[in-house]
Amino acid sequence: MKHYLFLMVFAVLFSCHSDKKKSDTSEQEPTQNEKPNILLIVVDDQGYADFTPFENYDKTVSSPNIARLGKSGTVYTQAYVSAPVCSPSRAGIITGKNQFRWDIPASWGPGLPDDVKTLPEYLKEAGYHTARIGKNDLGRNFHKNDVREYPLNHGYDEFLGFSAHAHDYWANSQSIKERTPDPYGTSALLGPLMHNMGEKSYEEGYLTDILTDESIDYLKRDHDKPFFLTLSYNAVHHLIHEVPKKYLDKYNVKEIPNYDPDSLVAFKNHKPGSYSAYYDKYSRVGAINTEDLRQYYLANLNCLDDNIGRVLDALKETGLDKNTLIVFVSDNGGSPLTGSNNAPLTGGKYSLWEGGIRVPMAMSWPGQVDAGKVEKRYVSALDILPTLTKAAGIELTDTSIDGIDLLAPKAERLLVWKWQKTWAARKGKWKITNAKENHWKSEPSAQYIAPIRDDLTIKLFDIEADPGERNDVAAEYPEKVKELQQAYDAWCEANISKRN
Repeated sequence: MKHYLFLMVFAVLFSCHSDKKKSDTSEQEPTQNEKPNILLIVVDDQGYADFTPFENYDKTVSSPNIARLGKSGTVYTQAYVSAPVCSPSRAGIITGKNQFRWDIPASWGPGLPDDVKTLPEYLKEAGYHTARIGKNDLGRNFHKNDVREYPLNHGYDEFLGFSAHAHDYWANSQSIKERTPDPYGTSALLGPLMHNMGEKSYEEGYLTDILTDESIDYLKRDHDKPFFLTLSYNAVHHLIHEVPKKYLDKYNVKEIPNYDPDSLVAFKNHKPGSYSAYYDKYSRVGAINTEDLRQYYLANLNCLDDNIGRVLDALKETGLDKNTLIVFVSDNGGSPLTGSNNAPLTGGKYSLWEGGIRVPMAMSWPGQVDAGKVEKRYVSALDILPTLTKAAGIELTDTSIDGIDLLAPKAERLLVWKWQKTWAARKGKWKITNAKENHWKSEPSAQYIAPIRDDLTIKLFDIEADPGERNDVAAEYPEKVKELQQAYDAWCEANISKRN
């Protein structure tokens, strides 16, 4: 009897010790069933060749931290966004749907309908704390916090940033806003950042640094639930010349005076002293020559990269890196007006040529996503929503979501695009399009690769063999033209007409 009692006591003690050991281990190392933290980094207008994780990147680029992010995860060489400009592309990313499902004109201002659910809404329902820092641009209702397009009204618990196409990098204070005749007078703005239901003024500081500082503060909080942080930089968007001096010195370009309402003269029908005049002057090739434009772009990108490195370091310092899923993506191709390089792709931002819609993208998640892998099958930024929701344990029931899980890409899926009067479709190696260029402000910078034909005629390309779209084979494969055009028309008939 005593021997039996001894064995019982020993078994209980061993069980308690084992449970404690398991508990200690689970606190130190996340289990397979623990929901990951999620960091979505969206950058603005990065060129395809300016992405250092790619094997054939432009060697004038210095971005070791973006390269580091690529090495820790999987890099996608054929990643597409759903539009060639920021507002509709970002609407696609946040919903997992082609935004022209509801935006019939398929243009700059898709907005966000009440009945279209967003990524932060899915994750918030699954127990995540959600925050957005940086650019918020869905094409409508800018500068307002009482509309569906404002982050707090589509799933984010917190927001710090701006609601517009662009924001000045240096002018982030209340005082400069009060001195400016038109602080909201163009597609870009200046002044305090929107902060939840108020504003936050910064008398000093550079916007890329500010967004990073605020993101690091968020990461270093005590988190009692998994978080979803969208860090949405406006770099490397115009105004491309606005960069801290140490980067300008590194790339041997001069400082250009920041906006000053008291010293600015009129420019191209803008009033003297207006921010619109300053922005318009420096958001085109002309005031800055094409050689210097590339150097300003490289300086801006180098600064962005240093800031991404600071975010990655903060994840490591806090131990969050062990269970944080990171997705990095550019919202569209590099702009023809900033000095970006999309080689070997034709065109750039504003068009459905590959240079406008094929973008840098990478994903990392320790133990779940292959490190150092290059995925050559084509994927879409629409896939981000279903991938992240699946990682969070969410089962999607909405059959109108166009994205699929990034970890299970399909070789023969149909991708479709509609942008104003142009459209495109891809299936397998074939892409059909009537793409026509639309960089309306000025002649493009020297890095730009012009299309072989700039009109609205139908063109067919073998994208696998000809990613630069230099050889139109429509005349050789009329049956393929017919097949893809019918597939595109059928998709539109099934998915767009229902909302009319």
